[in-house]
Amino acid sequence: MSPLTETVLFVFSLVALGYLAGFTGYLKPASGEGISDFAVSVAMPLLLFQTMVNADFHGVAPWSLWGAYFAAVAITWTAGHVVTTRIFGRDGRAGVVGGVSSAYSNVVLLGAPFILGIFGPSGFEVLSLLVSVHLPIMMMASIVLFEMFGRGGGEPMHPLRIIRSFLRRLFINPLIIGILAGLAWRLSGVPLPDLVMQLVDALADTAGPVALFAMGLSLRRFGISGNVRPALALSVLKLFLMPALVLAFVWLLGLPPLTAKVAVVVAALPSGINSYLIAVQFNTGQALASNQMTIATACAAVTTAFWLTVVVQVFG
Repeated sequence: MSPLTETVLFVFSLVALGYLAGFTGYLKPASGEGISDFAVSVAMPLLLFQTMVNADFHGVAPWSLWGAYFAAVAITWTAGHVVTTRIFGRDGRAGVVGGVSSAYSNVVLLGAPFILGIFGPSGFEVLSLLVSVHLPIMMMASIVLFEMFGRGGGEPMHPLRIIRSFLRRLFINPLIIGILAGLAWRLSGVPLPDLVMQLVDALADTAGPVALFAMGLSLRRFGISGNVRPALALSVLKLFLMPALVLAFVWLLGLPPLTAKVAVVVAALPSGINSYLIAVQFNTGQALASNQMTIATACAAVTTAFWLTVVVQVFG
């Protein structure tokens, strides 16, 4: 068995163990929320902090990386919106949920441990560059769309309210805090004390497995209930159209091989819980978002292996 195959199986086995723990009742649903909170609010920010302090970004082209990735996000988001509204006859608010579900990769709970396991610390450094802008851009888009469609034709949005809401959510986000704190410490030039480094390393090392297990528990909580056909269509867009677009863009822009491979694999990841949370905010499309997330994650065990094989063949 190749190392790539072993890593893919390991990652999705941890997700499956979390799902089984919830399915059998071994762990209560509240346990999943607590474990997810620990992963997102403690372990993952410390992993990002650790990466920012120690990273060497030499050779990575962030503007080209961001341009290639988010061009694919915009096209896939639009395709998801059109499929939801024109093919399946849902309204514009549900179309927004369909677009988000098609383009919002699970870059934290699944992406971080997956990229770290496949490409190591150097690959995670590239992912960190993507995470640093992925959250703000997707949050801003989500907030704008919530203001436009979430009130169902109520009072019009006010630009200042949107900006205030965006900045408040951005700077209280633990992942953004971890990135900014790591960059600030790096710029200070002061070495981390040994005790602090040991504490950071110990907690950061738990981020990957804890995040994957928590994701499995989350999938059990949401499950599948109706809207299977549109969820399948959106999953095809997420798992095939988006990585294909990123692959084309990174190849055309001539990105370094490691950067290109990370970008394509991140694009090939299934949707995360954020698409469901946006649906809850809109009070529409909750079943569509949860079904799409569950179906795409189940299929991703095969499709990510496919895209890994493709990028290795293309970029070496």
